[in-house]
Amino acid sequence: MNFDPANEWRRAVEDADPFRSKGTTYLHGNHNFVIDKEEDVTRNPTGAVVYPISLSTTFKQNDPGVPTCSNDPNSFGLGYEYSRTGNPTRGEFERAMAAAENAKYCVAFASGSAAISAVVHLLSHNESILCVDDVYGGTQRYFRKIVQPVMNIEVVFADFTDVKSLEKNFCNEFRLMWLETPTNPTLKISDISQLATLAHKNGCLLAVDNTFCSPYFQSPIDLGADLVVHSVTKYINGHSDVVMGVVCTSNLDLYKQLRFIQNGMGAVPSPFDCYLAHRGLKTLHIRMEAAARNAHAIALFLESHKGVTKVLYPGLASHPQHELAKRQQHGFGAMITFYCVGNRTQASIVLKKLKVFSLAESLGAVESLAESPALMTHASVPSDQLKKLNIDETMIRLSVGIESCADLVYDLDDALNAAVESLMQD
Repeated sequence: MNFDPANEWRRAVEDADPFRSKGTTYLHGNHNFVIDKEEDVTRNPTGAVVYPISLSTTFKQNDPGVPTCSNDPNSFGLGYEYSRTGNPTRGEFERAMAAAENAKYCVAFASGSAAISAVVHLLSHNESILCVDDVYGGTQRYFRKIVQPVMNIEVVFADFTDVKSLEKNFCNEFRLMWLETPTNPTLKISDISQLATLAHKNGCLLAVDNTFCSPYFQSPIDLGADLVVHSVTKYINGHSDVVMGVVCTSNLDLYKQLRFIQNGMGAVPSPFDCYLAHRGLKTLHIRMEAAARNAHAIALFLESHKGVTKVLYPGLASHPQHELAKRQQHGFGAMITFYCVGNRTQASIVLKKLKVFSLAESLGAVESLAESPALMTHASVPSDQLKKLNIDETMIRLSVGIESCADLVYDLDDALNAAVESLMQD
């Protein structure tokens, strides 16, 4: 093969940039990477490479009732008066997250649960929510225990993988469709584009919790979603040291309502947490690639292990929606769910035997975590629903981190072998 030096640099650039320019977006927070110099000076007059943390709770006004610095883009034209209403560090993070999700707007909240609550506050009494049946335990608990009895908003749970059945049973009262894809913890994949079409045809909003994929592996706004929700606690921040949530949208009316709800409810994140989350966002592309590489290898390993009866991972050909995941996502993520042999005893042996994986709730951080959904994150789900979703005590959910893949595999191998040995002794 003849060496062509004229094209060698092109190959080198392609090899060096597997992230499809997303790293530039995450670092600089601009859709087209063209930085407006005048705007940049307004928002950051010192030229600090790392945007400053603004801890002040209140802001001096030159005229009574006239907020300060309304020309700062991080104030969204509103200026600053009180930090619950607007804060420069929070505004910087919100603009960066909007760019990351390819949305026009982002509103940050003190937790993922607060972000979900803000979306529900867009509804009125006697309207209804159609929610995917397999959903984070905290979300279903909030819907069942607070939204339905306190807010008088009916919530119906359904399988979103069967769009034809959904369409047949769709009610006019539905105002909001709530989707996780992949779902937590069974990793079912739903067709966002089809669901957006169904929702909009019936005058309904589609909200997608994109926490499991992150903006790096999935872009719901581009597929027709009206609202995208994240638990920033997970992949966005990525270091297990911030609790936060966001809602992203390109709909100006929804954005204005969410901004009003943010201020009225007061569930805002601290400036320091916004700084940490923004710092985490800047390495999202690198962390997601590394974690997903580990996860794919681990999923293949688990499928071959005698201590495992079933593996759920969208990147495996055995996954029921593998082809949809290939079309809809930019990658398969780093969450794996599997069932171990035996019963609760064997599952507990696996979880307690692990050394590199930490037995803990949450997900999406640089360190690998393992948990029992039936006993931990989804313990509040009614038993009949757990049974329907096949969430039993042998199910183990892994959040794969960025440690050495070999160390993670050996850790799982030791734990699973201990479970198999205990079963043989029984």
